[in-house]
Amino acid sequence: MGHPGRGWRARMLLVWVAAVSLVSAAEGRRVRQPRCPTGCICTKDNALCENVRSVPHTFPPDVVSLSFVKSGFSEITGGSFVHTPALQLLLFTANSLDLIDEDSFLGLPHLEYLFIENNKIASISPFAFRGLKTLIHLSLAYNNLETLPKDVFKGMEALTKVDLRGNNLICDCKLKWLVEWMHQTNATLDEIYCSGPAIHQGRRMNDLVPDSFDCITTEFVSYQSLKFESISVEAFTFGKDQYVVFPQPFAGTCSFLEWDHVEMTFRPYDTIESTSTVVCKPMVIDNHLFIIVAQLFGGSHIYKRDASANKFIKIQDIDILRIRKPNDVETFTVDGESFFVIADSSKAGSTTVYKWNGNGFYFHQSLHPWYRDTDVEYLEISNKAHLILSSSSQRPVVYQWNRSLKQFDRRTDIPDMEDVFSVRHFRINSELFICLTRFIGDSKVMRWDGAMFKEVQTFPSRGSMVFQPVSIGKWQYAILGSDYSLTQVFQWESERGHFIPVQELNIQAPRAFALVSIDDRVFLLASSFKGKTQIYEHLMIDLSN
Repeated sequence: MGHPGRGWRARMLLVWVAAVSLVSAAEGRRVRQPRCPTGCICTKDNALCENVRSVPHTFPPDVVSLSFVKSGFSEITGGSFVHTPALQLLLFTANSLDLIDEDSFLGLPHLEYLFIENNKIASISPFAFRGLKTLIHLSLAYNNLETLPKDVFKGMEALTKVDLRGNNLICDCKLKWLVEWMHQTNATLDEIYCSGPAIHQGRRMNDLVPDSFDCITTEFVSYQSLKFESISVEAFTFGKDQYVVFPQPFAGTCSFLEWDHVEMTFRPYDTIESTSTVVCKPMVIDNHLFIIVAQLFGGSHIYKRDASANKFIKIQDIDILRIRKPNDVETFTVDGESFFVIADSSKAGSTTVYKWNGNGFYFHQSLHPWYRDTDVEYLEISNKAHLILSSSSQRPVVYQWNRSLKQFDRRTDIPDMEDVFSVRHFRINSELFICLTRFIGDSKVMRWDGAMFKEVQTFPSRGSMVFQPVSIGKWQYAILGSDYSLTQVFQWESERGHFIPVQELNIQAPRAFALVSIDDRVFLLASSFKGKTQIYEHLMIDLSN
């Protein structure tokens, strides 16, 4: 027989082992609740952390409000709060924070209030607040912010309040987006004052509108390089097409280019063979295209485009007794009649005006002999036709058209401007200005005051053979070439009433510039006497993007 005492003990041992196992299993299934981190004080649903060195990753699960005060970390890094998804309010104040990183508040689907105040925040990632779809109140007050990345509030459709007070916001083009957003959002913003730039300093940003910002800047960008040297360039329209022509003195040609609408480049169109060519001047009269070809040797000639033969045909020679060393040609119309004038730079030649009589161009007037003229510029002063002659032997001389005599009379000269190589004019609103080029010394911009030209601005010239004004839309430029350094591009600033430097171009020995507008694009063509002829595209850049 067995022993009943032993059987009972065995059964009790099995029951005890089973009970212990069940208790252990139950405790294993129960998740240990996180404790309040060191440096923090936690209540049932709130936590306050002071003087902590980093953002803790463990908080009691019922915490919905979390505050950091006088903490030592300088950055809120991405994903810092993925372990506290129940948060509804998050506050940072009086910390050493200076950076808010990308996705800093990812994983907070219930966050409604975010206060980052009285810190040292100077930089915020464009995606710092990504995912905060339920946020209704955001405060970045009293930090060191000078700007905010564009669309930093994108996707935060629930926002009703944004506080940016106490920062040093610079109301420039980088913040144009914020002004646009302020006029579109349903959120309210407290008064924000601009710390700069000077034009907006002290103004309420709330009073600005998108039109308060001029954020379009421009640049000439290299587009095409032509493998030939040239001494000038002319752009012209004939029929419905646009062309450019370059005189090449060493090759002895006038090289015509046209725009290729498929390849989007300038391609060869035609040539006129010549000798030591210095000017190829186009002139359209009654739908006929004439080209005045000025040469240093072999005389100068006039060509006409023969539409049936599709080529240029020489129709006339220019008197070599008057025109011995041509340097510039200018075309113009006075009282419905067509003229051109050739500036002659020889000791024995004479700057001469020629007139179209229906069959050809014939001598009309000699302006003056012996002065070695280098340039002639046609312009209108007070609605009257004028010419300005530049010379290596005297100051620029101004001639005015005499309607009764149908000739130009000497009117005045431009004082204190000896050794001017060329003159080009431009207008801003109704005011007339001229650019005067000096090879060495100071080139100048002068303004017509109703009686004479007066100095506006000087530009140090170091080997300058061209100082040319160029107008594109609302932008007025002046381009100062140089044989010894980079070509300087200046832009007119209306508020200051003078030009400011905006760009440098690397062109070897530039001699002339011309604009071509085609296919909604604008190109600047630059002739080069000692290198490749260059073509630049004028681009507009939006600084607010």
